[in-house]
Amino acid sequence: MGFADQLTVVRAVAVPVVVVLFAWDFPDHDYWATVVFALAMTTDWFDGRWARRTGSASDLGRLLDPIADKILVLAALIVLVDRVLPGWMVAAIVARELIVSGLRLAALERGVVLSARELGKWKTGAQAAAVALGGLAAGGAISTDVAWWALLVALVLTWVSGLDYARLAPGLLRGRQAA
Repeated sequence: MGFADQLTVVRAVAVPVVVVLFAWDFPDHDYWATVVFALAMTTDWFDGRWARRTGSASDLGRLLDPIADKILVLAALIVLVDRVLPGWMVAAIVARELIVSGLRLAALERGVVLSARELGKWKTGAQAAAVALGGLAAGGAISTDVAWWALLVALVLTWVSGLDYARLAPGLLRGRQAA
């Protein structure tokens, strides 16, 4: 397992830390959770950059990276439901993530590793920004309206990128690589 893959694992290991920090009530816990979340999500940028720079991109990394992103972002979104984020928006994001994950698994069964697409990267960034703003809103630093609008942008990008994957689905399910 290379350095880039290790960074991906760090992101996955951060999930319970972020959840506990958001859930455990002590002074400034929302800020601590937001900082740990932001640091963990920063590893997403570094692992991809490192893998490309060193030519160490791997099928393991292409598989684990989006999973680590999803579990970190979704866990944080779920913890923030009803505190600052509407459950219906989070549920719509979770539903899309499950659908695309199912598509990835179906493609993998056919020998195709589906790498993150550019729209998916934008989607992940928007979701991460919504979590960070939600964490700041939970702590009282900003208005919950800011978090709501950020989550709406993330929701739209989430479903637009999901439609991009759906466009590829027929070919992927026949075992062809994504274009």
